[in-house]
Amino acid sequence: MKIAIVGFGAAAIGLLEKLKESSHEIHVFEKSKDVYSSSISGIRADGKLFVSTEMGGDIFIDPMLQKKLVDYYINFTDNKLVETGKSFGNHHYYKLFYEKGFLPISSDFYHIGTDQLKEVLFNIYNDFSSHPNIHFHFNYEVIDIDEEKNGAKINGDGLFDIAIITVGRSGHKLVNRMMSKFPKLVLDNTRVDMGIRFELPNHVVDEINKEMYEFKVKYRSKTGYMVRTFCNNPSGFVVTENYGDFLTVNGHAKMLEKSNNTNFAILTSLKFTEPFNDPIGYGSYIAKLSNLLAGEDKVILQTYSHFKESRRTKNLYRVLPTLDPKSFILGDVNLVFPRRIIESIIDFVENLDKVIPGVANNDNLVYAPEIKFYSNRLNNKSMQHIKFAGDCSGATRSIIYATAHGYLIGEAILTNQFSNAEL
Repeated sequence: MKIAIVGFGAAAIGLLEKLKESSHEIHVFEKSKDVYSSSISGIRADGKLFVSTEMGGDIFIDPMLQKKLVDYYINFTDNKLVETGKSFGNHHYYKLFYEKGFLPISSDFYHIGTDQLKEVLFNIYNDFSSHPNIHFHFNYEVIDIDEEKNGAKINGDGLFDIAIITVGRSGHKLVNRMMSKFPKLVLDNTRVDMGIRFELPNHVVDEINKEMYEFKVKYRSKTGYMVRTFCNNPSGFVVTENYGDFLTVNGHAKMLEKSNNTNFAILTSLKFTEPFNDPIGYGSYIAKLSNLLAGEDKVILQTYSHFKESRRTKNLYRVLPTLDPKSFILGDVNLVFPRRIIESIIDFVENLDKVIPGVANNDNLVYAPEIKFYSNRLNNKSMQHIKFAGDCSGATRSIIYATAHGYLIGEAILTNQFSNAEL
C-alpha cells in the first residue's frame, strides 16, 4: 500500500515504528522546514513521559505498551539520562490529599527534559530515514485532504491508499477544514481548560517533588468547576507559547540546567453545552484579551496575594520569576478571566496549602493565561481511507498516549483492520 502520514510528531512516530519493517510505501508530510522545528521538538513538550490509566487520553492504552514506548524514547537519548517519579505510590501522601478533598492521580513519570528532546527526535528521525520505504517531505504544508473512492488525495495531488492525519493540536486549521467538509467527523467539541501557571520556591515543595517528581490532583471547587494541576516542573522554567495570533504561558524543565523555583499549571475545566460549539474560539478570545492588556508578545504576572485581592501587582518580593522579563508585564489577571474561574483557582490554592504549607504564600507568582485546548473528539469510523491519530483526534492528550494511538493504528494496518478501526 501507499500510505500518507500528515505531520511528524508523537502519533506519527508510533505509526512509523510499527510500519518501518513493512513493505508499505510511506510518505510523511511535515510543514516545518526540518526535523528540528517539527512539533514534538518544540517548547510545548519538555519530554515528560508517563505510564498511567488515569490520564493522557480518552482511550484505553495497555500500561505494558505505555512502558514499552517510554523505554523506546529513553533509548534514543545519547546518554540515557532520565529523572523518574511515582505519583501517589506512597499511601501516606494519597491519604493526606484525599482527606482534604483532592482526587490524587496515580502514574509513573519519566522526565527526559527539553534539552534532550531535540536529540531524541533527531535520532528517531535518522532511524526512520534509514528505511528505504519511508520518505520524508519537509516544508510541505497539507491544506486539504480529499477522500476518493479508492483512497485519499493530498492537496488535490496524487492518490494514496490511506492517509493518517497526525498533526497534533497545532494542526487545528487542517482539522477544522476537514470537519467543515465532513461534519459527521465531529463527536464532541465542548471542552477547554483555562487557568494560570503558578511559580514558587523549590523549598516549599521539595518534599513532594523528591517523593514523586510530579504530583497530579483534581479538586471539585466550591464553584462546581473541576480544577487540576498539570505539568509540574521541579527546578524548572516558565516560558511563553506562541499560537501565531496569541500568546499563552507554559512551563518546562531541563535535565542539566536547573532553577530555584518549581512551576505548575492550575487549570479549570470548562465543558460547554449546546448551542455553544466553539471552545477553542472562547479560549483564544480570552488569550487575546490578556495579550491586549499585557502588550505585544507578553503575558501577565501577578503575586498570589494581589491575585486574591483583585489588585494590580507593581512590585515583587522574595520569589523571582524564571520567565524572561521581556516576556511579561506586572498586572492584574482579574481583568482577563471570568470571576468564577478566579474563585475556583483561589479555592484550589487555599486548600492545597492545607496539604503543602507555603503554597498560598503572598509572594508566590501567578502567570496568565495558561490554556489547554482539547481537539474535537473525532469519529474514526466515519471515513474508510482517512483516520486521525494522536492529539488532533481528541482521543489523546500526551506524548505516550499519542504515540500509542499511532502504534495501534499501525497495528490495524498490518492486520488489514484499518477501514474498520474504531480508535
